Amino acid sequence: MVAPLVEPADELTVDEVRRYSRHLIIPDVGMTGQKRLKNAKVLVIGAGGLGSPALLYLAAAGVGTLGIIDDDVVDESNLQRQVIHGQSDIDKPKVISAAESVAETNPYVNVITHNVRLDNDNVLEIFSQYDLILDGTDNFATRYLVNDAAVILNKPYVWGSIYRFEGQVSVFWAQEGPQYRDLYPEPPPPGMVPSCAEGGVLGVLCASIGSIMVTEAIKLITGIGDPLIGRLMVYDALEMRYTTLKVRRDPNGVLPTELMGDYEAFCGAISDEAADAAADATISVSTLETWLKEREEGQRDFVLVDVREPNEYEINQIPGSVLIPKGEVLAGKAFDRLPQDKQVVLHCKSGVRSAEALAVLKGAGYSDAVHVGGGVVAWVNQIDPSQPSY
Repeated sequence: MVAPLVEPADELTVDEVRRYSRHLIIPDVGMTGQKRLKNAKVLVIGAGGLGSPALLYLAAAGVGTLGIIDDDVVDESNLQRQVIHGQSDIDKPKVISAAESVAETNPYVNVITHNVRLDNDNVLEIFSQYDLILDGTDNFATRYLVNDAAVILNKPYVWGSIYRFEGQVSVFWAQEGPQYRDLYPEPPPPGMVPSCAEGGVLGVLCASIGSIMVTEAIKLITGIGDPLIGRLMVYDALEMRYTTLKVRRDPNGVLPTELMGDYEAFCGAISDEAADAAADATISVSTLETWLKEREEGQRDFVLVDVREPNEYEINQIPGSVLIPKGEVLAGKAFDRLPQDKQVVLHCKSGVRSAEALAVLKGAGYSDAVHVGGGVVAWVNQIDPSQPSY
């Protein structure tokens, strides 16, 4: 148990007492706990899968000030899991859509929108406005940035992560226990851990993990219960099993005192080998379109290889491509399916996996192999918008 994070507000109005009556009759929360919630300022990073249920339940719980930071717009593919947005919100900035939903949930909540991408230039200024941070982002560069800024400002934050059927939650607060770098001192090798955009996520998992994140936030704000400081909760939806693991401070770890210069470089979206391979071997989707027409007319000969997974290939595809998943390329199992007398052109969803596969092919002697920058996403956006995106 830790001390309450914020002081109580002066009072609750009659309408607020009516709204929060089910909280007020819980002895551990009561009037004082609800006043703490009213006085709390909480920032939610990302109005996406985890941010959606988190924002709705924080608002319903009576958190007085909610900050929302996101620079994206609502896409139809978001609606499978990002329940704070609806069909009419497509193409609307997520912070605006989320703020409108919060207002419908609880008009007594003050919402602050930050329609920007979190980065070195704004993170400290934005974090300084809040008591508590909820981080539901899906990339390692932002996670390390959030950790370092929180440590520097001595802010606690609740961290959540989801992938396919599994989720994780913990609370990091260097003043009271471990930081994120104690759990993950170094980011995984580039391409080792696929994102939700690549591997997918069961939509309802967002609600399971997001609600646990809000539970931890309420405990920290009101000072009740035993928060997940020094513990990592892992949820397996298929087995319907919760496992709690201890997280200890690294005795050799160092608390950040300033932000790193380049978090993207630190986490490496792609490996150095892939970056080198793609440096002069990347073509655009417009070039690929021209090449495909030339191939149909017999003026050019090449094989177009899609290195995504079979379930992705079923959603959309570039015409004339053959499917050979990246794992088969990296394991060396694909070479008997690749011609030696034709140029090989690789693509994936966005260009990351194809760059990794390209490095392997270059090392195996396919010197004229290239990959498609932007992958299927660029193809759908620029060449064939009739195909579905994901």
